Amino acid sequence: MPKITYVLADGTRREIEASKGTSVMEAAIRNNVKGIDAECGGCLSCATCHVYVGEEWLAKLPDPDPDEADMLGFVAAEKKPNSRLACQIKLDEALSGIVVRVPPTQS
Repeated sequence: MPKITYVLADGTRREIEASKGTSVMEAAIRNNVKGIDAECGGCLSCATCHVYVGEEWLAKLPDPDPDEADMLGFVAAEKKPNSRLACQIKLDEALSGIVVRVPPTQS
């Protein structure tokens, strides 16, 4: 099963295993990762699952589609070049070990 490391705003690290096909957001919600609010439940309509993807993982992800790119304009924390919505990152073995940082605020 793919592994995800969440780095919380206070620097705490949480490593979680999740099934292939699960989104980084779903895994966070199922495991009570603080700071991933996911108010819309992954419907790409709220931007409250904003994360910063570790630079070394960006090349392994597809570019954000136009809807995600638009929604990233509404994040509460600073938008950075490595900003992504966790609901749009689907896990597979190639992403096992991915590291995402949770921003200090989501709303």
